Amino acid sequence: MNSYPLFVSCPRGLEAILNQELVTLGCEQIHNRDGGVAVNGDLASVYRINLYSRVASRVLIRLSSGHFRHENDIYQQAKKINWPQWFDVNKNFKIHIEGKQAQINSLNFAALKVKDALCDVFRDTTGSRPSVEKFRPDIRIHVFIEKNELSIYLDSSGEALFKRGYRSDTGEAPLRENLAAGLLLLAGYNGSQPFMDPFCGSGTLAIEAALIATNTAPGLERSFGFENLHNYNDALWQQLRRAALAAKSQPQAPIFGADIDGKLIKLAQNNARYAEVDQYIEWQVSDALDTCPNGANGIMISNPPYGVRLSEIQLLHALYPQLGSWLKQHFAGWLIGMFSADREMPKLMRLSPKRKIPLFNGNLDCRLFLLDMVAGSNRQKEHKA
Repeated sequence: MNSYPLFVSCPRGLEAILNQELVTLGCEQIHNRDGGVAVNGDLASVYRINLYSRVASRVLIRLSSGHFRHENDIYQQAKKINWPQWFDVNKNFKIHIEGKQAQINSLNFAALKVKDALCDVFRDTTGSRPSVEKFRPDIRIHVFIEKNELSIYLDSSGEALFKRGYRSDTGEAPLRENLAAGLLLLAGYNGSQPFMDPFCGSGTLAIEAALIATNTAPGLERSFGFENLHNYNDALWQQLRRAALAAKSQPQAPIFGADIDGKLIKLAQNNARYAEVDQYIEWQVSDALDTCPNGANGIMISNPPYGVRLSEIQLLHALYPQLGSWLKQHFAGWLIGMFSADREMPKLMRLSPKRKIPLFNGNLDCRLFLLDMVAGSNRQKEHKA
């Protein structure tokens, strides 16, 4: 089976977690990059990463990489690719381009050069050319220019991998599924510990926890871009899917999500039902400070609301000391993870994080604050005070 150079993208800050996943999936020549991991893998590896990775965003197959001096060099590099080897002329396509210190006047013009080359190769080979489709293309092509280096990739994922297929509606400020899974894995959650999210919103963290706890492959219920490629091996794909289905198991510990907004809890319940994990999650409409631990030595990961307007920020800053006291009073022995764009959060909670992990929620520069609630010590200090 042919081996391909791949780039597996992920949210920035999750490269090390993705690297660990790729090792367990049997990939080779794994190298961390900013925003992803470069790796070599065969067709089975491509399918496995799409099926099993909890933190990947896309699995891209590199078709070409090279140095360019002039815009015409971009056209020539793209024209050397045997496009009809990869997909049929009746498939429509879209080109996505990104640049980093790109030494070119216009990224859009560079994308146009790649499109022209692709269409010319098809016209020369088949006598016709494929159509461009902006919204739901069969084939996605990613072009990346760093300074004067050009790389062209074929997207094996199709829709981004964080789109698991279970989220009907997200409510405000959604947390992408692969970032939510990354927060859980960074905290060491493996399904053997009780889990809680007292600010659960539309339920993404609790649902991703349930998928981990039940050993459910996150890509089981969706389609992929590789199904539109000439080298698609349906027998191999169905074999991998059957193995993933057979590996599902029962959770070992309780999972709990709460939110003060009843509409969001209804939304979370719907999403959990679509993800086929609703029977494993207990939901509650309640203020975070009224919730209690659902077991001993658990893990709480939460993405509390963070304000944009000054009035919201002032309200939240008034909440944080209460949040800190509540954690100290009730959650001794737990690992607490708070994911926030507010750097002042731990100080205002009067707690010292053992780790501050930089991550991005979209373009928002955030931190995952991990706090060990040491059994006994906080209560004793409060009693002495």
